[in-house]
Amino acid sequence: MKTLDLIDSFSEFKDYKNIDRETLMHILEEVFRTALAKRYGTEDNFDIIVNIDKGNLEIYRNRLIVEDGKLTDDKREIEYSDAIKIESDFEVGEELSEPIYMSEFGRREILAIHQNLVSKIQDYEKSLIFQKYKEKVGEIVIGEVYQPWNKEILVLDEEKIELVLPKSEQIPADRFRKGDTVRAVVLKVELKNNNPVIILSRTSPIFLERLLEAEVPEIYDGLITIRNIVRVPGERAKVAVESYDDRIDPVGSCVGMKGSRIHGIVRELKNENIDVINYSNRPDLMIRRALSPAEITSIKIDEENKRAEVFMQPDQVSLAIGKGGHNIKLASKLCGYEIEVYRDTDEDYEDVDLKEFNDEIEQWIIDELIKIGCDTAKSVLALSKEELINRTDLEEETIDHVIEVLKAEFEEE
Repeated sequence: MKTLDLIDSFSEFKDYKNIDRETLMHILEEVFRTALAKRYGTEDNFDIIVNIDKGNLEIYRNRLIVEDGKLTDDKREIEYSDAIKIESDFEVGEELSEPIYMSEFGRREILAIHQNLVSKIQDYEKSLIFQKYKEKVGEIVIGEVYQPWNKEILVLDEEKIELVLPKSEQIPADRFRKGDTVRAVVLKVELKNNNPVIILSRTSPIFLERLLEAEVPEIYDGLITIRNIVRVPGERAKVAVESYDDRIDPVGSCVGMKGSRIHGIVRELKNENIDVINYSNRPDLMIRRALSPAEITSIKIDEENKRAEVFMQPDQVSLAIGKGGHNIKLASKLCGYEIEVYRDTDEDYEDVDLKEFNDEIEQWIIDELIKIGCDTAKSVLALSKEELINRTDLEEETIDHVIEVLKAEFEEE
């Protein structure tokens, strides 16, 4: 008998390799039952046989043979005189199975079946992609840059599934070209217009956490626990780690011999400075470790308001604050306390607030110096010219001018 040749009529099947045999057969049957119900008014008395290997499908319409003139349901019954035209030895009461051929379907019907079939297969594939990546949220994936745009980058995974890396989720120093390999963490999966949108991130703390798990076996095995991670992507990160086994040094294990374990992560994160800190449930000790490399003289903690006043020598203040204020901001986030730094000195001398010099030094220059913890004249003069250049974005000539102005103030006195 003739069959509905699915390979010739629905060649798109060859492109959908992720659908298993059973599901494809179910989709085919569902699509054709919909078409049969529309054409014949019912579909429950049809048998549909799908042969995926041969790429064909057979349909049989089953009707009960009744006496002439006794027809009550022409959808499920056929009169005896009509039945014997199909096959002469039929009798009343028997069931007639009649094959349905492709030629019986009109051009529009075939087109509607084709479109419905492709649509359902695509919907199923989208559902598979959505579920697959929903389970991968928080995991690292590797893909290839397919199309870089200004606001985002289109990445293809090994199965050619489209992933999106927005500009806001890229490290500032990231520069990707078509064909580059990208490592990122799956941040979230959304449905937009019934299409799965997989968002990647390289700025999320989870990305750094997964990189550490990959490089440090003790973290992966659960011997070392990551208690908290805070980041300024591409600039600095602080990681608090803890081990319940006294024989394991959590910081040393994460850094590795001569930094062997951490170096690969630093390169991946575009030279992001990573501070690994031994976690403590004592706030004062945790704050001391978090503000490293600055040395603290004393700490006053306000538990109720989650504030900490930190006192240190003047030459340590800029270390505690860090370039752009990143060190103190990250330390505050890591410890859960708002940290305020104060100079602790026994020297009895007058100092002058930098803002008093705004008639000789431009305000934006003063702001740059305040960012590194130098808010008074003597706090600036306590640092060498080289330190000031390295810690700020100011030119050497600008630094020379600032030093000259500040020194003149005290020489006059």
